[in-house]
Amino acid sequence: MTINITEQAQYQINEMRKGDSADTVYLRFGVKGGGCSGLSYKLGFDYEVKETDELYEDYDVPVIIAKMDRPIIEGTTIDFKQNMMGGGFTIDNPNAIVSCGCGSSFKAKDREGTPENC
Repeated sequence: MTINITEQAQYQINEMRKGDSADTVYLRFGVKGGGCSGLSYKLGFDYEVKETDELYEDYDVPVIIAKMDRPIIEGTTIDFKQNMMGGGFTIDNPNAIVSCGCGSSFKAKDREGTPENC
C-alpha cells in the first residue's frame, strides 16, 4: 500500500465527494516542485485516471497517485484533525527529512537516504 487514510480523513473525504457523483470522483494525491523546502503536496479531486497513474482504494476512498510520485509518498498517512479553530488534513510522510513550519512543504530522501529535490 502506498498511502494510508485514517478513518477521520476517510469520513471527511467522502463527505466532500457527496456533492458529485461519488462513483466518478477520485482523490488525487501527489507532490509538485515548490514551497520553502523544495516539494509541496497536492491533494484534491479528479475525474480521470491517466495512463501514468495508479489507482487503489483505502477506506472506500478511490485514490489516484502519479506513478512517478510513488517513491516520494510511499507510506504516507493522510489524517483529518478537528479543533476549535476548524479542521484540516494533515500529512505524515516517512520520506520527508525536512518540513516547513506549515507542514505543506518538505524535502524527501532518495533511495540512498540523502535529500532529493525535484
